[in-house]
Amino acid sequence: MQPEALLAVARGDRPADLLLTNARVVNVYSNEIVPTDIAIAGGMIAGLGPREAGRIHDLKNRFVAPGFIDAHVHIESAMAIPSEFARAVLPRGTTAVVADPHEIANVMGTAGLNYMLAATEGQPLHFFFTLPSCVPSSPLETAGARLEVDDLAPYIRHPRIVGLAEMMNFPGAIGGDEAVRAKIALAAAADKPVDGHAPEVSGQALHAYRAAGIGSEHECASRPEALEKLRLGLHIMVREGTGAKNLKDLVPLITPANAHRFMWCTDDRHAHDLLAEGHIDVMIREAIQLGLDPVTAFRIATLNPATYFKQHRIGAIAPGKRADLVVLSDLEKVAVDEVYRGGQLAAAHGRTVAELDWPTTHPVPPAMRVDPGSIDLRVKARGRDIRVIEIVPDQIITRSVSARAGVKDGWAVADPGRDLLKIAVIERHRGTGRAGIGFVRGMGLVQGALASSVAHDAHNIITVGVDDGDMLAAVDAVASMGGGLAVVSAGRVQARLALPIAGLMSPQPMTAINQALNALQGAAQELGCPLRDPFMTLAFLALPVIPALKITDRGLVDVERFRVVSLFPTGTGEGTDS
Repeated sequence: MQPEALLAVARGDRPADLLLTNARVVNVYSNEIVPTDIAIAGGMIAGLGPREAGRIHDLKNRFVAPGFIDAHVHIESAMAIPSEFARAVLPRGTTAVVADPHEIANVMGTAGLNYMLAATEGQPLHFFFTLPSCVPSSPLETAGARLEVDDLAPYIRHPRIVGLAEMMNFPGAIGGDEAVRAKIALAAAADKPVDGHAPEVSGQALHAYRAAGIGSEHECASRPEALEKLRLGLHIMVREGTGAKNLKDLVPLITPANAHRFMWCTDDRHAHDLLAEGHIDVMIREAIQLGLDPVTAFRIATLNPATYFKQHRIGAIAPGKRADLVVLSDLEKVAVDEVYRGGQLAAAHGRTVAELDWPTTHPVPPAMRVDPGSIDLRVKARGRDIRVIEIVPDQIITRSVSARAGVKDGWAVADPGRDLLKIAVIERHRGTGRAGIGFVRGMGLVQGALASSVAHDAHNIITVGVDDGDMLAAVDAVASMGGGLAVVSAGRVQARLALPIAGLMSPQPMTAINQALNALQGAAQELGCPLRDPFMTLAFLALPVIPALKITDRGLVDVERFRVVSLFPTGTGEGTDS
């Protein structure tokens, strides 16, 4: 609708297209519930209060909130194409997301960016994007592409590009790396924010990171860490994903005075969690249960991210805003009845409406160059003790510990009796066959192996298991699918999920993806794995920018020292366990 036509409806000179009567509006400006009517014209809110309209819909005293916004999410982590992701979250009240496509960009470079922009054009959900700042995330792994500032520059003015994505290269930002500075300057020149990613960075190093131009942080795992970053002016994105859950720890930090500096985000959330638990709606609900004022919880999901990303047409219910609305029968339970997108009913009672248009998602070229038959996972024992990656439950950080090596015939091997499993990352983009090999504690397998082509952020193939034969069989299963997840025992594939789109996503409905994930998790549990979502945990063991010890195709990575280290720490003075 042209501005003059909207103004005419706002003035009362012409009737609205739709009037939602008897609404209780969640006013995120005044932090109150306001009984009123909502006039909609041309997909926009024309005014609040009674007026003439072509259609009237009585909400019968139900609540109406602005559409929810996920401030930071990787669509690829749902393993579904964007349209299937939208089908899952739109009925939950999410009408916009700010997605970072660095997963597919690490595999395919600008071709991945182009795919995500094309696949989200015209979708019923607003897909905004931040430009991947770290492809690859570090020089300690082999990605499928490299994006420099000249590669990003053509995209920065795109209307759906709203910022520079998480600056994972915090050492580069802190140290004034020229390439990092150029990317931050690119965003600054376009007046777009720069998101942060600096887990456990503190003190003067954090001061330098903030001074470099970073505006937000979603990696806070504790209240003291979040408070320090909040005090330095960073906007805090409270994360509740599948692999990292921080909401319970951080909500007590939110007060009426500082609530405007917080946003909700899911970051990485698997299909089963999206379908079984929800999206931003479940975060609002849990925050209210933890004692947060309900309207404040809704403001953190709406106005705050809209303001931070300078999307001033969404995020609130007021004249001149898009009519992206969530109708709720119960405010504190966040019981979503209806969802409107641009004044049109988009979802009702947990389902999208049949009238929605779902644009076609085009296929992408295969991204899998690996020959399992050429891979050797044997490790010659070169000392008594080994470095071990220790998993921290419900977090993506790990601990670096030392353990006595399991040795057989001169080779370092897994020892499932001590929960000491072999782990390997195999390069899949260039066909080098290179494998980084180490050991991990916390996966709990007593037999068999898991493998996945989802391994943040370079997304090489990662595998963990009790013996080399099953690990290689799992790698072979993943490679033969063109990417995906597999569970193997005694040389036989027990469960699998094909992810042929860049080795990251499936074109199948999310319900089918969920069924396959349930089968994979069940198979992993039968092999002894105690983790609720072993594949999400496995994926982050390859991310070399999250403390403390990780693994890439180049070997074990000491994240604090930001370098590859030996599996056998001879002479380091590290302790052992038995």
